[in-house]
Amino acid sequence: MLLNYIKIFIYHLKQNKLFSFLNVLGLAIGIAGLIFALLYWNDEQSYNKWNPEKDNVYQVLVQLIDMPVFSDCSLFLKPILDKDSNVETVVYADSWYQKDRISYNGKKVVVDKIINVESNFFSLFPFEIISGNAISAIKDDTSIAISDGIAKRVFGVENPIGKQIKCLDQMFVVRAVYHIPGNSSIAPNVIINKMKELTTTNVTSPFVLKLLLKIKDPSKIENTRKNMERMYNGDFIKRIAKEAGFTPKVMAEKVGRFSVFIEPLSKARLHSITDGYPEGRGNYQFLLIMMSLSVLILILSIVNYINLATANAIKRAKEVGVRKIVGASRGNIITQFIFETILISSFSILLALVIVELALPYYNDFLGKNLMIIGGEFYMQVILIFIITVLVAGIFPAVYVSNFETLKVLKGNFGRSKSGVWLRNGMLVFQFSIASFFIIGSYIVYQQVKYLSNKDLGFKGDQVIAISLNLPPSYYEGEDIGKNIFNRYTTIKQELAKIKGIEQSSTGLVSFDGSDDSLGGVLYKEELFKERTIAVDYGMLEMMKIKVIKGRGLDQKYASDTITSVLINETAQKLMSMKEPIGQEIIVKERKLKIIGVIKDFNLLSPEVEVPPMCFYHLKTVDITQNIDKIYVKLKSDNIENTIADIEKLWATVDTEYPFKYDFVDKQYARTYESYVKQKNLFSLLNVVVIGIALFGLFALASYSIQRRMKEIAIRKTLGAETNTLLKELSKQYILYCIIGFLIALFPVYYLLNKWLENFAFRIDMTVFPFIFGFLILLVLTLIIVLSKAYQATKTDVLKYLKYE
Repeated sequence: MLLNYIKIFIYHLKQNKLFSFLNVLGLAIGIAGLIFALLYWNDEQSYNKWNPEKDNVYQVLVQLIDMPVFSDCSLFLKPILDKDSNVETVVYADSWYQKDRISYNGKKVVVDKIINVESNFFSLFPFEIISGNAISAIKDDTSIAISDGIAKRVFGVENPIGKQIKCLDQMFVVRAVYHIPGNSSIAPNVIINKMKELTTTNVTSPFVLKLLLKIKDPSKIENTRKNMERMYNGDFIKRIAKEAGFTPKVMAEKVGRFSVFIEPLSKARLHSITDGYPEGRGNYQFLLIMMSLSVLILILSIVNYINLATANAIKRAKEVGVRKIVGASRGNIITQFIFETILISSFSILLALVIVELALPYYNDFLGKNLMIIGGEFYMQVILIFIITVLVAGIFPAVYVSNFETLKVLKGNFGRSKSGVWLRNGMLVFQFSIASFFIIGSYIVYQQVKYLSNKDLGFKGDQVIAISLNLPPSYYEGEDIGKNIFNRYTTIKQELAKIKGIEQSSTGLVSFDGSDDSLGGVLYKEELFKERTIAVDYGMLEMMKIKVIKGRGLDQKYASDTITSVLINETAQKLMSMKEPIGQEIIVKERKLKIIGVIKDFNLLSPEVEVPPMCFYHLKTVDITQNIDKIYVKLKSDNIENTIADIEKLWATVDTEYPFKYDFVDKQYARTYESYVKQKNLFSLLNVVVIGIALFGLFALASYSIQRRMKEIAIRKTLGAETNTLLKELSKQYILYCIIGFLIALFPVYYLLNKWLENFAFRIDMTVFPFIFGFLILLVLTLIIVLSKAYQATKTDVLKYLKYE
């Protein structure tokens, strides 16, 4: 029996090469899309799964009203946490990752994930200890733990335990080598403990260090959170009020209210309210979009398969009739067709895996990941996809074919019930709806990303490069650190000016990659405002083409510009309700500064957020020149590559420890909306896939419908009907289905795309044009398929279909 089924399947495979190819390809594309989404889903969901403490480890986040959520907390929380019976372990950490070189016996290895934490870190993140032990791994400031990857790079096959290495200008003894068992929100290459000095200073500041807690009973975590919030809004406010000479009530009104959030490690990757952990957050919205669209495409593929199968059933009707006459039961026929679906689905799964394997390098590059087709969970998911596909795609066509009435099909009557016709037409309308959704959606997404790319940002970052500046350790020692660094920076500027292709150079404690959204306090008329305060050197704003619309900019001709001068942007002027800002005084970092100019608003952060209020002053004004970590250089348009090569030669004398590293400013900002560019590319790709699959289904149903009406066409032609009349008659129902499908898609596409656009502070308006455009594209494609098939039918020999009468 099974062998007979296989022979029949192979026979029909040969006889219907096009339908068979479309069946396999359509399903394979749908399955491949879902596999891609599952690989991404599994990777994101796997973060911290290996960690047995994931449900008991919490990160403390703090937000001051009107400011971003900070992952830095205060040290004054420690006493109340130590008294909290529900808190098992408190771990403070320095700014998550640092970068340096590890030196051992003349060998130097650059390491970019060095973390400085307290000694009990391993109780929260119990990495697998390969050698040494977790207890003594980072017991003091002379001990260091390294990952197995770093151990191999530095020591090769040599045992690292007990060896001395140099890192961060200090000698450490390797006490442990660890392995991280899976994706982790904290995944350092090197772990040190130099926290003693940090935890005994800056005790009064509200935002100092990262704070992790290990909780005994997560159900009681709210009490812990409330205690910390009371500490911020109570004791802290009272103390700074006393220092400033205000009552606690007045100070609370000036500062605003603190909110404390405590997030479990188990939800940190996809559901955190901020980039709290060093490995960052996953893009949950993008993940859901990928999964939803992939499932939708698989459903579309299965619907397409059913349409193709039922369209092809007309050719097998006589086969079914003959088999019933010779004794085949309805169950035998259903089994046969389900078996054929199993074979088709198997071929589709195999082809899908081949597609995924070939495209995986590009997919990894697209996501910035290293996904692989491995893991028991993944294979179980593939098996589940296979079972669902067989059940959904196999049963309906099998039951449909098995219900053919024997005598009717042997006479050439392949008509089916009206309910079957309505079901097939309904599936075609469903395909039109999905295709409309993707065509309109991809157009809107494309226009939004194009708008972001072409939007006037308020600055010009093309041909401007940001060069990382790392000076030798001697510059960061002694009493005059700021002065030493600024003098060295000035010398570098003079050397840069000698390079032929450089137009200008300057610096500023500012980045254009959207990474710094911090705000500081600005006092105006005894009212506290939260603004972005930025220190810059002369020429920085001019180099970036940032316009001064009132007053003037910073100028070397005025000595006061390094002492008392400040500029504000338009948003800051509105925030502080200044009608005439020039000459007004504000207090920034405890210094009284006079406003000399107002600059036009420009974007520093991603397009998801509004332009923040900002003020600019010279680096020397508040004496923070020791924080200079990059130099901005404006290049001339000719011979940019040669100019950069000349700068690299100069940098070899400036920075001997680190390789020359630069980035174009316009590209830095473009990366702030990179995830949306990826969504645009994804939508565009899936749009092509969906339209292709929908056209497969339309081709199938048109073939089926026209085949059923061939006798009618033959009679009409015999009676003198013109080709144009026949084409109109055959295509009008599909135009109707196209309109219905489009109308069904209108509300979902408008609602979902409008929700997506709400992510942006700067967005396009949703007009009627994308909807008209989407409908016209769908209608044109529909007419091309249907009319081509109908025209082919009108040219068929009429005698072939009249001879049965």
